[in-house]
Amino acid sequence: MAVNPAENPGPEAAADATANYRTRIISSLAEAGQPAWDALAAAQADANPFLSYAFLHALHESGSAAEDKGWQPQYLTLWRDGELHAALPLYLKYHSYGEYVFDWAWADAYARNGLEYYPKLLSAIPFTPVTGARLLARDAVALKALIAVLQNVQEGTDISSTHILYPPQEQASLLHDSGFMLRSGVQFHWLNPGYRSFDEFLDTLERKKRKNIRAERRKVAEAGVSFRHLRAVDARAEDWAFFYRCYSHTYRAHHSTPYLSLDFFERIGAEMPQNILLVVAERAGKPVASSLLIHTDTTLYGRYWGAIEAIDCLHFETSYYQPLEFCIANRIGCFEGGAQGEHKMARGFLPQKTWSAHWLKHPAFSDAIQRFLERENDGIEGYIDDLNEHSPFRSSSCNGN
Repeated sequence: MAVNPAENPGPEAAADATANYRTRIISSLAEAGQPAWDALAAAQADANPFLSYAFLHALHESGSAAEDKGWQPQYLTLWRDGELHAALPLYLKYHSYGEYVFDWAWADAYARNGLEYYPKLLSAIPFTPVTGARLLARDAVALKALIAVLQNVQEGTDISSTHILYPPQEQASLLHDSGFMLRSGVQFHWLNPGYRSFDEFLDTLERKKRKNIRAERRKVAEAGVSFRHLRAVDARAEDWAFFYRCYSHTYRAHHSTPYLSLDFFERIGAEMPQNILLVVAERAGKPVASSLLIHTDTTLYGRYWGAIEAIDCLHFETSYYQPLEFCIANRIGCFEGGAQGEHKMARGFLPQKTWSAHWLKHPAFSDAIQRFLERENDGIEGYIDDLNEHSPFRSSSCNGN
């Protein structure tokens, strides 16, 4: 199945909005070209490394997010005078794995009523629950045209639904105005007001939280574990092979299959080394665990980790405390710890609301899910309020709520 917008959109508003653009559906970013794609992505207010050509192209070319894995790239792109003016990362999706915004119950409801939920349209960065621009546009005119093309695709094909995951709030509101239902979620982020040391950060926490973190770090040190921070530019083939061994081992330990391939990690290591940090844990001169983080000058993103030995508290040190040390040393203002994880609050992370936008073609299901989302969103508000009442920070701390 392929997405093909009609040559002439039905509604006059859509026709007017798209009149100055040529629409192309591309199945490979190579069809747009790296310079054009990266220029458009970098121009967005909520740009991040996951929108880059290097990251997305590696997902596709490595086979990690490819048609035979249930991810069929169908990127919407708008062109004028041979230049890329707008784009939407978009996939025909044949399952709901690797999304982190769960709609399995919706798919089950469709199946129980004899309806097909898959394929659906999904705009997301595969396997990456990070907020960032999804509607990429040079200006407001191109943005309006991009939304009009998306609406035309939705109405003109047999897909059941469209889902846009982790847009920034401004884009979520714009999508809501265009007929999408909004869903909220929660992540946990660590904020750095300018700590000069890890101990200075600890001093802002409640006594019990501070004591527990020191105890966790002491257990790892007493186990004889030391750490190296390895920039991707300095990583060797054996470093990537060891990281992938750890990553795969952790998936197998949870009776699951890794989404990403060694080829993917080697590609991003070669193509975007300035954004990648490997934390390597060693004991008795041998590596025992590793985590991979992606960063800019302002934000660190916790992504993947794994270990080949079971060492008490090693996960917390490799995935949280070593990255926090890196943030403090490099004056990085935010550490996004990834999806879910209430346990992160005990380590200084605070709740942040996330968004997704959903459109369903079937009127009855759309109405039912709208009512569900209204109840769920009220519950999310209450959940965040409750979490903020249990802040890990001392009341006098600058991070306290």
